[in-house]
Amino acid sequence: MKFEPPLLEGRLVQRYKRFFADIELIDGSPITAHCANTGSMAGLRTPGNRVWVEPAHNPNRKLKYDWRIVEVDDALVGIHTAIPNTIVDEALKANQIPELSGYETLRREVKYGQNSRIDFLLESKNKPPCYVEVKSITFSRIQGLAEFPDSPTARGTKHLRELKSMAENGARAVMLYVIQREDCARFSIAKDVDPEYEMTRKQARISGLESLAYACKIDPTEISIAGRVPIID
Repeated sequence: MKFEPPLLEGRLVQRYKRFFADIELIDGSPITAHCANTGSMAGLRTPGNRVWVEPAHNPNRKLKYDWRIVEVDDALVGIHTAIPNTIVDEALKANQIPELSGYETLRREVKYGQNSRIDFLLESKNKPPCYVEVKSITFSRIQGLAEFPDSPTARGTKHLRELKSMAENGARAVMLYVIQREDCARFSIAKDVDPEYEMTRKQARISGLESLAYACKIDPTEISIAGRVPIID
């Protein structure tokens, strides 16, 4: 996913009320940017961190900028939770995720289960349908290790239960963890943060749930899928 126009650099002043971030651009201009990340953003919201924002494409928006990237310990981290869906879409169409290749059609935001929408539904005539849920990963407490979740996630647990049900009914069900950090080459579930999520994941895995973790290539001009990384149980 390319950023157009180019991102603007600044320094974080504060992130507050979940959706707001006060930032000082490098020319000294103070702005308030939209923060599309409702998680705790642990380790990412330190005042003074170098950040990049994108000017809003809608001139009528109240907040004229979107916070996209933060630098932490010389590594870039993508904080926008919607970006992984866009880059996964690009990667699937370019056959850059081999485990999910070979399907004839791709649909997004398809209703399924009990009042849910799946991020991607992959289908072919001679294969079971493949339900793919995407999670954005920015959390890291141990050098080189990305973790999910960074706070209790009832919504994430619900998605696991829905995927479990799909697998039990003969479909292929995949949880795809997209690591929006360039400093992590491994992935694990933060079991202490949300024990219920981990318990539900184990139950879903017995029913056939697959889990994949992919890293990203990040710079102020583009974020894209890189290679697969191991999941540490």
